[in-house]
Amino acid sequence: MSDRFLPFAQKMCADGLSPAAVRAFENNFRALERHETGLIPETQLSPISSLPSAAALPAPATAALIPLLHRTVVIKLNGGLGTGMGLEKAKSLLPVRDGLSFLDLIARQILHLRHSSGGGTLPRFLLMNSFSTSEDSRAALANYPTLGPPADLEFLQNRVPKILADSLAPLTWPAQPDLEWCPPGHGDLYPSLAGSGWLDQLLAQGITYAFVSNADNLGATLDPALLAWFAQSDAPFLMEVTRRTPADKKGGHLALRPADGRLILRESAQCPDADAASFQDIERHRFFNTNNLWIRLDHLRDTLALHGGLLPLPMIRNAKTADPRDPASPPVYQLETAMGAAIESFPGARAIEVNRTRFAPVKTTSDLLIIRSDACELTPDFRLQLAPQRGGLPPEVDLDSAHYKLVDGLDHLLAHAIPSLLHCQKLRLQGPAQFQPGVILRGNVHFINPSPTPALIPPGTYADATYPLS
Repeated sequence: MSDRFLPFAQKMCADGLSPAAVRAFENNFRALERHETGLIPETQLSPISSLPSAAALPAPATAALIPLLHRTVVIKLNGGLGTGMGLEKAKSLLPVRDGLSFLDLIARQILHLRHSSGGGTLPRFLLMNSFSTSEDSRAALANYPTLGPPADLEFLQNRVPKILADSLAPLTWPAQPDLEWCPPGHGDLYPSLAGSGWLDQLLAQGITYAFVSNADNLGATLDPALLAWFAQSDAPFLMEVTRRTPADKKGGHLALRPADGRLILRESAQCPDADAASFQDIERHRFFNTNNLWIRLDHLRDTLALHGGLLPLPMIRNAKTADPRDPASPPVYQLETAMGAAIESFPGARAIEVNRTRFAPVKTTSDLLIIRSDACELTPDFRLQLAPQRGGLPPEVDLDSAHYKLVDGLDHLLAHAIPSLLHCQKLRLQGPAQFQPGVILRGNVHFINPSPTPALIPPGTYADATYPLS
């Protein structure tokens, strides 16, 4: 261990973080010391033109499926607070449909799966919570006693120190000690799973397969056909990808690394500025990671052991300030890793193209409006997916951030009714407004209210035009 890293190790151990978490952070810190930027130039990869399609997979027979479900754990990443939307609790507790939250629907998905596999406690279910989401999420799961004790349904995401950019020393911020820490990205799944003891515990219980996805993506459920295909493939790792659209051009993409023939994931933060045009070329780089992953837990255990207890994931260096609300505070580095980047750590890892219905994350209030509207539908097994009429593409929603960035603003907009977006291609709303019952949007619709006084949008069909409000 380098002398420069010793203060970080001491700080993390004093905070109660596991040896696995310390090793993972040291791996990233050493990359920073070596002046690695984490950048992956276009010259080091090749595009992927085609992949197997999940649409062609047959549904497994019940007799074959049930033993697989009994060897599977569903893990939902649930560490986000949704602070960007003005929340101070887990984003997964936001109401989605009929008063039900993301977490309500996830719980019902799991119970539906268990019922279909003969009842009992399988497949297993776990949340990766953060220190900020654990208490509220466990309280919500107490409403579903048949899931099991809430304390047995989680493991905690780690946190890592912020690094002063000028000295590469740990940030100290006595006035607000919490600002000395930051999340390590969802690549922390692997050291958290190992360091918590859950990896060994699951394997001891005969659990071989893990399906992992984000809690804010209700389209990402355990698909029996995918589980059966993954098990039959004997692959150690499987990434679900889908076709990029113009709206996804700045998101990470899958590629092939000719140097060793492995699949890799390149995020926007890993793309050199000179390669931005190639990165955003959706015909060249056709597939992006949905963050729906399938993992063989025995292979994960062996790969961790091979690398001294960590996965050597590419480091992502984010330049920030110590206090994100104060641009004059000291510059710091926050080191992160991406969960999907583990695809390059497993020889024989695979990727499969899935329908866009399996990717419907909520990052903004515009996303939340879409999933609350009729552009999405709730299936009998509690999946929230795009309506078939959408052809796999969500509407593009652009809400005025001055009024609707926070959930409170969206709730005011929808206080009386949610407009129909089933046949809407794009909605743009500028200025304060409220939808009235019976509003139907078609094609490209633009509402403008230059007044600070909220305008009512009356019932009717609005299609392919700009509508001034007064």
